Amino acid sequence: MADSPPADNAAAAPPGAPTTAAATGRAGPGASPTDILLLHPGAMGSAVGEVWHGLGLRVHWLPEGRSAASSRRAEAAGLLGTDLDTALGRCTLVASICPPHAALTVAAQVFERGYRGLYLDANAISPQASASIAELASRAGAQYVDGGIIGPPPRGNATARLYLSGPHAAELAPRLAGAGLSTQALAGGLCQASALKMAFAAWNKGAQALLADVHALADTHGVREALEAEWALLEPDAAERTRRMLTNAPKAWRWSGEMREIADTFGAAGLPEGFHRAAAEVYDRLAGFKDAAEPPPLAGIVAALRRAGG
Repeated sequence: MADSPPADNAAAAPPGAPTTAAATGRAGPGASPTDILLLHPGAMGSAVGEVWHGLGLRVHWLPEGRSAASSRRAEAAGLLGTDLDTALGRCTLVASICPPHAALTVAAQVFERGYRGLYLDANAISPQASASIAELASRAGAQYVDGGIIGPPPRGNATARLYLSGPHAAELAPRLAGAGLSTQALAGGLCQASALKMAFAAWNKGAQALLADVHALADTHGVREALEAEWALLEPDAAERTRRMLTNAPKAWRWSGEMREIADTFGAAGLPEGFHRAAAEVYDRLAGFKDAAEPPPLAGIVAALRRAGG
């Protein structure tokens, strides 16, 4: 475990705030973080945490209630297991990288304990959801940074980009960049990073949902082989796109929530949102492939989409 924070960082809790370690010991937003609480690392979060560990930062996580696979990933990444109150008393930065449906709940749990440090939400959520978390941070007396990660988990030869926005983004960005993880502060509004993430994933992941559904439609009518032959003539990248869709099928269970966040983003912009609500349903129907050791065959995708649809 990391050492306790220096006593000269202590600050009085605001009136009415919970009397916990989280309400004391907060460094200002311009201070370089030395201890980070990472909530709740899966494949992406553990890889990002490993990058930060490689920078010499102490990265904490909460093992209680997590799976054995999560524990193995965290241990391999050099993350330090602890409990929430202890971590909030030590950490100058809380970074949330969790499934999008949990982002608001996770943030609320932190701010309910009087945390007044820097909070980075790097989840795939709509700008509206990010703004709601920013409001929680403001009420708690904390500082908020909006974030969005684009790319695969930064491990080995794979690289990712962490986009940040908000008034503290430019200060924080260079402190979180490391091997395989570049960072960029976006100009403009508070939630620009989330907007960029939604726009990127709307195409990248939304198109994969459409492709899966098209395969199922063609198979249902007995024309899939003819469709694939036509694609070979006019859409030569369709075979590679299909391979990537199959490879990503084990992630479908958490992409459905992301599609709903994207739909909310389109709706708030006055744009049609129905496509991505349908994409969420596609991924809901593929949730049975969660944590599959190998990508399913195309026939398995088609069967799952049909079976769930009755």
